[in-house]
Amino acid sequence: MENTAFNIEYKPRTGSEAMCEALLDEGVEYLFGYPGGAIMPFYHALADYPLKHILTRHEQAAAHAADGYARATGGVGVCVATSGPGATNLVTGLATAQMDSVPLVAITGQVGRPALGKDSFQETNVMGMTLPFTKHSFLVEDPDELYPTMRRAFEIARSGRPGPVLVDVPKDVQFAATNDNGYRRLREAPPPVESPGLERAAMLLRNAKRPLILAGHGVTLGGAEMELRLLAERTGIPVVTTLLGISAFPDDHPLYLGWPGMHGQASVNRAIDRSDLLFAVGMRFDDRITGAAHKFAKDAKIIHIDVDPSELGKVIKPTVGIAADAKAAMRSILGHLDNSPDEGEGCGRWREELAKTQEPERRRKESARDEYGPIQVMEAIKAAAGPDLRLVTDVGQHQMWAAQFFEFTKANSHITSGGLGTMGFALPAAMGVAFAYPEDPVWVIAGDGGIQMNLQELATIRDFGLNIKVAVLNNGYLGMVRQWQQFFHNRRYSETPITGPDYEQLTAAYGLAG
Repeated sequence: MENTAFNIEYKPRTGSEAMCEALLDEGVEYLFGYPGGAIMPFYHALADYPLKHILTRHEQAAAHAADGYARATGGVGVCVATSGPGATNLVTGLATAQMDSVPLVAITGQVGRPALGKDSFQETNVMGMTLPFTKHSFLVEDPDELYPTMRRAFEIARSGRPGPVLVDVPKDVQFAATNDNGYRRLREAPPPVESPGLERAAMLLRNAKRPLILAGHGVTLGGAEMELRLLAERTGIPVVTTLLGISAFPDDHPLYLGWPGMHGQASVNRAIDRSDLLFAVGMRFDDRITGAAHKFAKDAKIIHIDVDPSELGKVIKPTVGIAADAKAAMRSILGHLDNSPDEGEGCGRWREELAKTQEPERRRKESARDEYGPIQVMEAIKAAAGPDLRLVTDVGQHQMWAAQFFEFTKANSHITSGGLGTMGFALPAAMGVAFAYPEDPVWVIAGDGGIQMNLQELATIRDFGLNIKVAVLNNGYLGMVRQWQQFFHNRRYSETPITGPDYEQLTAAYGLAG
């Protein structure tokens, strides 16, 4: 068919070609995956398109790499797997992304339509299996629906509270010709934030005597680091972050206090207890932050801003709840503050009081530098890495030590698995970060337990010459589990000693320098 008005010729295309063109139209540069029988038509078409496919050594690693890429770029990560075990191997990665609100699109092959529901070779109910771990899952049985479904998947993944979306495509649908003419839809700009709570939030910020800003991962996901800094500096309000919010605000800024919760600083927990206003933005009051929720910030008015309306009041009932993007909401509040005088003496006295409460912790940290332990290990890694590093941590004691003892002065330079706490996340996620920022040094810190869960990705790092350094804290134990056994299980150290390979010899076997 030919459109004479625009001299554009539309040619029939296969479902696989429609999938590739949808990826191009979404601006995808990299996708991470592992081919197999049910996804082979897609890979056949992929070779004809300027899309960069990264062959990982495991599908879980493909999902984590896409996750790391999405966190680093602020875009949507893409991973690909075949049916059956290929798809099931993605599930942990999808759950990790869902818990941390990371936008992913996962593409899986499926057995042909005539074979569905017949226990065919490598048939699994991928859509049903992944519904609990995704924002949405699609099974596309009409070739003409492939292109619009792919575009819709990206829209869902990045809209509202970001998260993973799965598109499951039977093999014969990938082969089939489509009648879709390739119509391209333009993305609509998000509507402006309009909430009566914004003006009230500004009023509460003006009048508070002991306010705190609690910033979470939503600030980074929304690219709102500058707005956070402007709001803090405009009001003089001290800032604390969640674990995933670390690096959303510079650690060396005089208004930064640290992070609270089970593994955070006691002085920050006390500051929250004493605050009269808590401005919580882009965070969800996770139990590792709040502890007993009914005791958390019990004397404070709470402003809660989150892009997901279901988070407002789910754990803690806010004084003002605003369902909005962090960037847009803080911009609007800054506008309301523009006509107000600067913050008063009360907030200044509050900052002086907080500085005094943090002094004992600072002295203890300084004295601990003379003893060999976690601080010295982190200091050595910092010295080797330099100031421009992007750090990806695995899950365990080292994760908390890095958060406590590193200083992150560059936005979005700290990446970790927070909500799900996925061991084995760091190495493949760092690959995604390295593809996003090939000139920046990317460092992985992992324990000797977590590093062994995706060690095979050293081959991927070698194949693509990625700028990744790995520090393994090898103590011969599952350290965090052992620590809990020490504190809560009468020191009964059941099944926590762990052995591992000679890591220098292993990296040499992969053709890397150890």
